[in-house]
Amino acid sequence: MTNTPIYLLDQLETADMLLIDGLHAFDFQLDDALLDQADAAAEAGEPFASETVVLTIDAQDGRERKRWQFSYNAVMEAEYLAAQDSWRVGEHHLTCLAAVSSDAED
Repeated sequence: MTNTPIYLLDQLETADMLLIDGLHAFDFQLDDALLDQADAAAEAGEPFASETVVLTIDAQDGRERKRWQFSYNAVMEAEYLAAQDSWRVGEHHLTCLAAVSSDAED
């Protein structure tokens, strides 16, 4: 077993859908330009921090559309809750989900 840290951003980049506070959110976007800046800083061995919004999530709650936005710093400070396989970002809980797909040849 390794002690490699788990980062929410890594999970978000491969997720197909999210649960946020119990709501299914299939519409979410990451700011790729900001992530490229963070990657460039990491490759240069420089620290990177930003209050710029890196994650936007939209979900439908009945007839009400809800939107959440999280800064790069908030996402990087997210707490992983291993027992629930979810993340706490401020007062919100996120769970990253992967879509199930099949091959037509099976």
